[in-house]
Amino acid sequence: MRQSQASCGQSQPFANAYSAGRILNATVITQYIDAILNTSSTSLPTFTCPAINTTRYHDLTPKRSASTLDYFFALNLRENLSLLPVLLGNIVEAIKYLGPKRCALSIVEGNSPDGTADVLAALRPVLDGLDISYHFTSSEINPGGKDNGAVRIERLAQLRNMALEPLMNASSKKIHPTPDTTVLFINDVAACAEDILELVYQRRHLGADMTCAMDWIYTGGAPLFYDSWISRTIKGDGFIFSPEPNPFEFAWDVFREDPDAKAYFVEKVPFQVFACWNGAVAFTAQPLLSHELRFRPANESAGECHQGEPNTFCKDMWFHGHGKIAVVPSINLEYSVDKGKAIKETQGFTSDAVSKQHLDHRIDWQLEPPAMVKCIPKWDHQVWLPWNESLTVGESVQGAGGAQKEEKKPPKTKRYHPRF
Repeated sequence: MRQSQASCGQSQPFANAYSAGRILNATVITQYIDAILNTSSTSLPTFTCPAINTTRYHDLTPKRSASTLDYFFALNLRENLSLLPVLLGNIVEAIKYLGPKRCALSIVEGNSPDGTADVLAALRPVLDGLDISYHFTSSEINPGGKDNGAVRIERLAQLRNMALEPLMNASSKKIHPTPDTTVLFINDVAACAEDILELVYQRRHLGADMTCAMDWIYTGGAPLFYDSWISRTIKGDGFIFSPEPNPFEFAWDVFREDPDAKAYFVEKVPFQVFACWNGAVAFTAQPLLSHELRFRPANESAGECHQGEPNTFCKDMWFHGHGKIAVVPSINLEYSVDKGKAIKETQGFTSDAVSKQHLDHRIDWQLEPPAMVKCIPKWDHQVWLPWNESLTVGESVQGAGGAQKEEKKPPKTKRYHPRF
């Protein structure tokens, strides 16, 4: 049987300790707060995560001044009430382990009708008491459905940038980021604390600019890889073979066209890719703090192919010399509590995989991006285009919110300059 995670100062159930929210009454809010603070609680649907491996993750614990921000957590949440005990409970566990004063948590909530915002607002005094810098806001921005096209991507980029705003404008805050700060952007997934710590560990261990998990969904039968529209291998192809008329027919069989990536995936060891997101990422804050990167939609007016904001983010990472991007296949996530538990049972917990690996695994980084990368504006229209499309033919990139950002052109002799 798995142990529940060690918890500093585990909470006891509160008796109506919180005021009623806009949607939820005080009793329900109290129940959710207690479940978040006590990951061993069974009062709400959850599953038990492994205890944190303090030997493996020892080097992630505080080393620098308490005034320095080492880890910045960013989330966009909407209608995720049932997921909060698992997701936020394990984020809080990870933060307690990493050192609360060295972490900040930023959440942008999207006008949830289920009471998600009520719980997130009620967390403030609790997190303040744990010395966690907590930034919470609600937004009326509604990305709309997937049929909303470019408008949806622009709004998603705006929401992601809103979550990063406390990091960008830290001069007026109580947090002090540096180029060594790691950003952890986590989707609405059922993640364990060890998943979060492994992303950070592998980014440091591999010398990576960015590390990503693997995310899945269940539609009946075998789990399907979820982020297939975004992720690209180091050869520029998708993670799944996606033929017409059913592009998701083989979504259960990742990397079937790339034997090298397939071998790494089967062994559950990290490997380099061109682009990924996959439910949770850890990346360097350096290009954000130097104002080189923001989330943005494709600059379609300059001829850039329609794609998701994580695609353009990874593309811009390469453009600015941060192309050490890796998938960590030992981390497997899903988007609900019950299916999140199921994916851990089928793919294994992160600790199951890493316990069988050699600590000396490294990536032989490819410093040049693939010349051509597949773009999928629509599943029935998949095209191969230069990796730096529009970054050389256009003079600027359209940022989320309409601002124009001037972009330098890569040197003619060598397009990519790695930063070590």
